[in-house]
Amino acid sequence: MTPRTNLLSLYRRTGYQWMPVSFSLCPDMQKKMWAAVPEGVSLGDHFDYPEGFAYAGVPGPKRIPCATPDWRTFFSEPLHESTTFSDYGVAHEGGHQGTHHLFRMHHPMAHFDSLDQMRAYPWPEWDWEDTAHIRAAVDQAHARELPAIASMACSVWETSWYIRDMTVLMMDMCMDDEKAVYLLDRITEDSARRARAIARAGADLIAMGDDIGMQNTIMMSLDMYRQWLKPRLAKVIAAAKTEKPDILIQYHSCGYVEPYIPDLIEVGVDILNPVQPECMDFAKLHAEYGDRLSFNGTLGTQTTMPFGTPQDVRDTVFRNLDIAGDKGGLGVCPTHLLEPEVPWENVAAYVIACRDYSRRK
Repeated sequence: MTPRTNLLSLYRRTGYQWMPVSFSLCPDMQKKMWAAVPEGVSLGDHFDYPEGFAYAGVPGPKRIPCATPDWRTFFSEPLHESTTFSDYGVAHEGGHQGTHHLFRMHHPMAHFDSLDQMRAYPWPEWDWEDTAHIRAAVDQAHARELPAIASMACSVWETSWYIRDMTVLMMDMCMDDEKAVYLLDRITEDSARRARAIARAGADLIAMGDDIGMQNTIMMSLDMYRQWLKPRLAKVIAAAKTEKPDILIQYHSCGYVEPYIPDLIEVGVDILNPVQPECMDFAKLHAEYGDRLSFNGTLGTQTTMPFGTPQDVRDTVFRNLDIAGDKGGLGVCPTHLLEPEVPWENVAAYVIACRDYSRRK
C-alpha cells in the first residue's frame, strides 16, 4: 500500500499495513522535540518510521481581499494592543507562549439586539469558485502518494458562538430567536461552500467539527441539537459528498459525545475524533458502532500522555489497536494538543508503539 491507500483503507475498515502517527505540540513540547531529535533529521527518520508520518495538508478557498474593518469598534471594553482578530472579527487577547487556548475571547456580536445589526456586519467573503490552488496541493500530495487532508475545524456551532457568545446564542436558540437562525445559517452556508470547494478539488478527507461535549455530559439536549445543529451539519457534509461521494468526513468534538453518535452517523460522519478516554470507553463504542464508524484518537492527553509511563502509552496503543482489529477503523493518536506536562519519552513511546505494532502485523 501507499501512504494514501493505507490511510483510506484504514478508515474504510478494509485493512491496513501500518498505523499512521499524528500529534500536535505546544511550543514547550516543540522545544523538547528539538532537544531530543538531531537538527536536520526528520521525525520519521529519527524513529525509523518514515511511513508513519506520511500525509499532506491542503488549503481552503482564498478570502477575497478587502479593507480590514476596525474590529475594535464592535467591543465596548478596551482591548490590549496585541489582540488579534479572526476573519469573522472574533478577538483573541492574551495567552501564554508555552500553552494553547489560554487566551481571552471577545465576541463582536455579544451585544447585538437586532437582526439588522447582524445583516450590516462586515462579513468576510471567499472566492468559492477558484479552487486551482487547492487542486494543485491535492495533485502534489497524490503525486507523492500521500493522502490529501483538509482542515475545517469549527464548522457551524463553534464559529457561531465565537461571534455571538455561547450563553447569548444558547438563549437565542431557546427562544427561537431569528438572530440565531440568521447567524447559524450564515456560518453553515460558508462552511458548506468551503466543503464543496475542497471536495471538488479532490481532497481525500475533511477534518471538520465543533465541540458539542463537555467533560461528563453533552453540551445541549438531543432535542436542541437535532433542531439547531444536526440539519446544518448534514448540509455541510452533503455539500462535500455531493461533489465527491467517497470523500471521508472526520468530525471532532472534545468531551462526552456518546449520545450524539447515532445522529453523527446519520448525517454522514465517517470518523469520530478524538474519543476522549477520560469520559468515553473506546471498547464500548467500537462494539456498538465499529461496523459503521471509524475513530481517531483514544490516547488521553489528560491522563496517559502527561501522567502515564512510556509503558502505559505503549500498552494503551496496543490495546486499542487490538480492539479495532485487522480491518482497522482506528487511527490511534493523542486526543488533543500535547501540553508542557507531557514527557518527550511518552511521545517517543507512542510513535515506537505504532511502529512496532505495525511491523508485528
